[in-house]
Amino acid sequence: MIDHLKLYVRDVARSRAFYEAALAPLGYRVMLEPAPGVVGMGAERPDFWLALDPEAAGFAHVAFRVDTTALVDAFHAAALDAGGRDNGAPGPRPQYHARYYGAFVFDPDGNNVEAVCHQA
Repeated sequence: MIDHLKLYVRDVARSRAFYEAALAPLGYRVMLEPAPGVVGMGAERPDFWLALDPEAAGFAHVAFRVDTTALVDAFHAAALDAGGRDNGAPGPRPQYHARYYGAFVFDPDGNNVEAVCHQA
């Protein structure tokens, strides 16, 4: 079981602003900043982290599980409004399984970020 995840980003302020907006529909907020250039976000506890690395490559894939397709849609819209680039509009992905509904965006560093509902 995964406890937390950290993405290394080239610009913490830019990424923080993006993720604050994109993940707000999922209940995520900044919860902790234990050191300069490190931001912990979460809904109940800080389980998603950003850390400064000016050489970050941006090849991660992060998926946030949500309970409804409406939250997938809200994530996608918020992420695009925050400056994310579309990498797959909200919709069914039967190639993964019959009830998979997801949406994908690229964050400011090129990481592929997804919201997924497995109950569609």
